[in-house]
Amino acid sequence: MTKLYIFLLLSFLTVGSGAAVSAQDVSAALPVIEGLFKDYAAANHYPGFVYGIVAGGKLVFTGSVGYCEPFKKIPATAQSDFRIASMTKSFVSVAILQLRDGGKLRLDDPASLYIPELKGQSGPASDAPAITIRHLLSHSAGFPEDNPWGDRQLADSDEELLTLVRKGISFSNSPGIAYEYSNLGFTLLGYIVQKVSGQKYEDYITEHILKPLGMNHTYWEYSKVPESQLAHGYRWIDGSWVEQPMLHDGAYGAMGGMITTMEDFAKYTAFQLAAWPSRSGKEEGPLKRSSCREMQQPWTFNTLNTGFSYGPSGPACPISTAYGYGLRWSKDCKGHTMVGHTGGLPGFGSNWMMLTDYGVGVISFSNLTYASTAIVNARVLDTLITLAHLKPHVVVGAEILSQRKKELTALLPSWEGAKKSGIFAENFFADYFVESLKQEAVAVFDRAGKIVRVGEMRPDNNLRGSFVLEGEKGNIEIRFTLTPENPALIQEYHIRFIGSSGTR
Repeated sequence: MTKLYIFLLLSFLTVGSGAAVSAQDVSAALPVIEGLFKDYAAANHYPGFVYGIVAGGKLVFTGSVGYCEPFKKIPATAQSDFRIASMTKSFVSVAILQLRDGGKLRLDDPASLYIPELKGQSGPASDAPAITIRHLLSHSAGFPEDNPWGDRQLADSDEELLTLVRKGISFSNSPGIAYEYSNLGFTLLGYIVQKVSGQKYEDYITEHILKPLGMNHTYWEYSKVPESQLAHGYRWIDGSWVEQPMLHDGAYGAMGGMITTMEDFAKYTAFQLAAWPSRSGKEEGPLKRSSCREMQQPWTFNTLNTGFSYGPSGPACPISTAYGYGLRWSKDCKGHTMVGHTGGLPGFGSNWMMLTDYGVGVISFSNLTYASTAIVNARVLDTLITLAHLKPHVVVGAEILSQRKKELTALLPSWEGAKKSGIFAENFFADYFVESLKQEAVAVFDRAGKIVRVGEMRPDNNLRGSFVLEGEKGNIEIRFTLTPENPALIQEYHIRFIGSSGTR
């Protein structure tokens, strides 16, 4: 069974400040995307599969294949509740950052301040530093990778967790020097949320994150989910689906116990995407935009995959990956930054992935053990950029950048009066020589012919960017960088002939 919902109609899909794609453009990509999802689900024997795209602050597209419970023929839909496993981790990170922003803890505090049982446990060698909250957030506490052991601890009590810690933790590395995925680390973060807030981590996250976002169909304990909405988990064994026992909630639920719907999780994705671009204005989410961006940054390097490809027969596109705070970060050969997380438990596999520069995210849930949905999500995002002609957020430079552009343009190509203009930094004429600058500019202007238009500033950031002078015979690109002084002055400058096609 397949269901397709398109909430685009006659509206426009806004994908970033100053960038919008028409509904028709996006709709044109949806049949291809729908085919990618359906083919992937069939090839991997998913009992049920739900997927969606978030943009412009809402769920704009969702579809589903198969069943929450195939033997009872209960269809999977955007209202079905799937266990999302390790996608839970970023919610714990939001909770920690909320408490940090409220002055109740610091990320570089030793974790033993909140879990005394950790005191004296700092790694395999005597020179290892104390484990900090930041280490736990970024999978760099020195604990060993603990899949699939951690998956089977989900229902353990707080006392069972503390008993394990008291007996002593076995370390694979000294804290702070290497990435190694740790479910135990995020379980300890959940316990810290409890100690600092005075609430069970489930109650704190529900009250301070889920309810403010309107995630009213999200649960921790599967027995509380309405039976008609609950996705049951399966393994594919010898050509058939074998149901897996559902795991109860407990101390380790902080690392992977959340159960949610596509419609609910889309609200969380929109909240995380709304942190971009950095801007002035009212804070509207349960966590400050700056703190959301902080948790999305690469804090611990993971891998460089030189053989990565978006398709089974596509060209290699090397990709580097790192870990933020409860979130994975990657950047590919095309310069696209992706942020999100996978999830896997017995009976379930999921993934969400955001293109933060574009304001677009993709989500997928399956009720098959450790379903690798990240592969298709990455392919969908790459396809969507191409077919929907998505554009990244427009960078808005400081007013001084545009002012310096006008002042610099007035000096070209002769550079007459440049030294007295007052727009250049102290270093400039020690690094550039007026006569050489003039000769270079005159030669480039001669190639371009009469200038007929001065293009808009194209900022890289507040204090660096480029613009184009359009000539009768070709175009000129000028790039410059300003200093940290106030007012900012030109410290670096480059000019080149780019022709009418944008190539040298």
